[in-house]
Amino acid sequence: MNNISLSISSGSNSTVISNRFIDVYMPKASGSYVKVYIYLLRCLSDPASNMSLSYIADKLDETEKDINRALAYWEKNSVIAIKRDSFQRITDITLLNLERNKQAEAEEPAPEIVEEEPFYVKEVFATTTSPQPRPTYSDSQITQLLEVDEVKWLLQMLEQRLKRLLKPADLQLVLYFFEGLGFSADLILHLYDYCLDKNKKNNSYIEAVALAWAEDGIDSISKAEAASASYNQNFTTVFRAFGLNRAPAPVEQQLMKRWFETFGFGSDIVTEACNRTMLAINKPDFKYADKILENWYTKGVKQMDDVVVNDSEHSKSASQTSGSQRSNITRPFQNNKFNLFPQRRYTEEEYSSMEQRLLNKQQG
Repeated sequence: MNNISLSISSGSNSTVISNRFIDVYMPKASGSYVKVYIYLLRCLSDPASNMSLSYIADKLDETEKDINRALAYWEKNSVIAIKRDSFQRITDITLLNLERNKQAEAEEPAPEIVEEEPFYVKEVFATTTSPQPRPTYSDSQITQLLEVDEVKWLLQMLEQRLKRLLKPADLQLVLYFFEGLGFSADLILHLYDYCLDKNKKNNSYIEAVALAWAEDGIDSISKAEAASASYNQNFTTVFRAFGLNRAPAPVEQQLMKRWFETFGFGSDIVTEACNRTMLAINKPDFKYADKILENWYTKGVKQMDDVVVNDSEHSKSASQTSGSQRSNITRPFQNNKFNLFPQRRYTEEEYSSMEQRLLNKQQG
């Protein structure tokens, strides 16, 4: 395992943790990531000659993968700089001056990262609108709301999350969540954390998620987490049954919402419909599965036992229909022109006599 040299750009002979790290970076990071960063600071005052990923992993009782993930996280957030060799092995780690990062962020805001919308948000940009125009708060209203301790705390926390001062548009939006939608400060902070974790920072996106939560009656962090977990679980159920490994298209999201929310089906019934779709046409088809589930919903199916009963009734009905068709094939037509007069009925003696005459005629 290769050794890693460690240095710091600002220079320090003691283990010092930046207040900016504690205030801005630490709250959003996981405990294991923070532990790795603090240990790197500690190593500056007494660097080990055999510094390596395995060395750090042994000291912190973590795996090398855990250390790699932590270093990648801090590198992505501009807390450290990493140099690698041609084999992509880490050769040097520099702990950056976080105060200098602060100045750079103030001079040039970081560009937003555009990526695919998280599944739970569904089609909020296209379909969700505010139930009424969002109000514009006057200066006096803003002043009054800013006197609320809960709001003051929330705004301070949001500035730390966003790594910048709040703009007037941000303030209007936050106050709308608090006053208009009735969200608590904790829920609003969770809302921003949820969106920022998806690399979504623009107000229109955050508002769209908030409106989706309000529409679904989400008024607490526990409900928000449960809704997100449930939605992701439903997504996983369908895509695993179909053998898909990609993000859902908007129309697929709409159909899945119909199955689980409008129809109220559980994952077992939806999985069964997906399995039958695959067996019937050998490919994933959301519309085909939707027809199956719509038929079950119309017939009052609510659980798997009802599906079994429905299958039995369908099989019985199909059997009766098939028997009726066979009967119609063998039954003589009653209304053709050859049957408009009374039919003669022959006795067994007459049949025997006719048969004997035919035989005599053939022999003669």
